Amino acid sequence: MRATLIYGRGDVRVEDVPDPAIVEPTDAVVRVTRACVCGSDLHRYRGMDPVEEGLRIGHEFMGVVEDTGADVRGVKRGDVVLVPFLWADNTCEFCRDGLHGSCRNGGRWAVNGLDGGQGEAARVPQADGTLIKLPVGADDPLVPSIMALSDVLPTGHHAAFTAGVGKGSTVAVIGDGAVGLCAVLSAARLGAERIVLLGRHRARTDLGRRFGATDVVPARGAEAVAAVRELTGGDGAPHVLECVGNGEAFETALGGVRDGGTISRVGVPQYARARLDFDVFMRNITITGGVAPARQYIPELLSEVLDGTITPGDVFDLTVPLDDISEGFRAMNDRTALKALVRP
Repeated sequence: MRATLIYGRGDVRVEDVPDPAIVEPTDAVVRVTRACVCGSDLHRYRGMDPVEEGLRIGHEFMGVVEDTGADVRGVKRGDVVLVPFLWADNTCEFCRDGLHGSCRNGGRWAVNGLDGGQGEAARVPQADGTLIKLPVGADDPLVPSIMALSDVLPTGHHAAFTAGVGKGSTVAVIGDGAVGLCAVLSAARLGAERIVLLGRHRARTDLGRRFGATDVVPARGAEAVAAVRELTGGDGAPHVLECVGNGEAFETALGGVRDGGTISRVGVPQYARARLDFDVFMRNITITGGVAPARQYIPELLSEVLDGTITPGDVFDLTVPLDDISEGFRAMNDRTALKALVRP
């Protein structure tokens, strides 16, 4: 089959790789009908994570079940399924506690010889715990919004949920990427009254306003902090959702959060250590977030996608065939695309 490999900075190729096959009785083989390029995929594309040889890549996808192991009961051949960005058994004590990233029998895509999602097919371990059977076809008009459930919407929801956003909340969202925009949508659906979006790209912040942002701050650093504080009566926002993952964004979060407030970090960290000094201690700031348990959140969010309450698929503004996936990487890296959807 054909699949995406990354060889280093700016070097993405689609090559022939071995076809996936059942290895464990809990496996399924899924033919991929849609995949995505994630903002975290760009770390390797930009050379931030060195690559010594071609590596498989991709962790957001959906498809059709083609084969199942002897112990799989929840899905069957022909079922259309969504695949979360982590695989998990969904039964261990960590999964039951909503910590699917710590699943005793789970893991990440495209590591230790496992297929990535940016290919024609993939072996899915722990199929019963991982796969979500969908009540729509593989080419349904809702597919873009369903694909957002694989990663970016659950991650945005995780930011809002762990930060304690609720009815009447005032929230600041740092980052106008797909996760940041989904954090805006999530804060709005949880009842936030005021949502300040920090972003500088007009097309993206316009989408943020459609998703529920009440204010936009097109600034960074000290200027952004000052603007957030001005919009919140000088005190800062009680709930800050950091959806970028770099040191500057975290410093902005620290500057813009109200004393006694909460910062939820869901951007993949691109720095070795965050500043947690005496000043942060004295202000009684709670810092939370981390990797989202997408498998836990998807059923609730899927119901609102299916009934049209939310349309997170609006974050996709570019669609490319698999053989041209390098264009999706380039466009997202150059910020000419927000998020790329990949077709077979």
